Amino acid sequence: MENNKVKVKIYGQEYTISGEMSKEEIIQVAAHVDMKMQEISEAAKAVGASPGNIAVLSAVNIASEYFKALEDMEEIKRLNVQLEKDSQHYVQLWDEAKKNYTEYKEETQQVVAQKEDLLNGIRQRDGEIARLNAAVEEARAQAKTGMEEVVAEIENKCRELENSFFDLQMENLQLKKELERYRNNNE
Repeated sequence: MENNKVKVKIYGQEYTISGEMSKEEIIQVAAHVDMKMQEISEAAKAVGASPGNIAVLSAVNIASEYFKALEDMEEIKRLNVQLEKDSQHYVQLWDEAKKNYTEYKEETQQVVAQKEDLLNGIRQRDGEIARLNAAVEEARAQAKTGMEEVVAEIENKCRELENSFFDLQMENLQLKKELERYRNNNE
C-alpha cells in the first residue's frame, strides 16, 4: 500500500503525517489527538501545564483509551467464544428435537397400524356376529316348521349359539373397551 501524506493541525501547530492509512483515517486520528490535547489543556489551564506536559498527558489519556479498547475487544472475543459454544449447544438441542420428532412420528405410525389391525379384528368379529345372527334366525325358522324333537335339538343348538354369541359380544365389548383405553392413552 502506498504512503499517504496529509497536512494536519494539532494543538495549533501544523504537521505533515504520512502513513499507510487512508487520508481520511489520518485526518481522523490527528483530529482525535488535537481534541484530547484541547481537553487536557482546558483541564490543565489552572495549573499552568506546558505544551510538553499537555502532549504527555494526552498521550497517556489516549493510551488509556487504547488499553480500554483492547480490554473491551478481549471481552467481546470471550463473549463470542461463549456465543459459539451456546450456538453449538442449541444446534445439538435442535438435532435432538428433530430426532425425537422422527422417533415420535415412527411410533405414531406404528400405533396407527396397530389401531388398524384392531379395527380389522373388530370388523371380523362383527362379521362373525352377523353370520351367527343369521344362523340363529335360520335355526328359528326351521324350529317353527320342524318337529318337537328337532325343535328341542335346535333349541339346544340355539342356546349354544347364543352362548357363543354372548361370549363374542363380551369379547367384542372388552376389545372396544381396550381400544378406547388405548386411544385415551395415546391422546
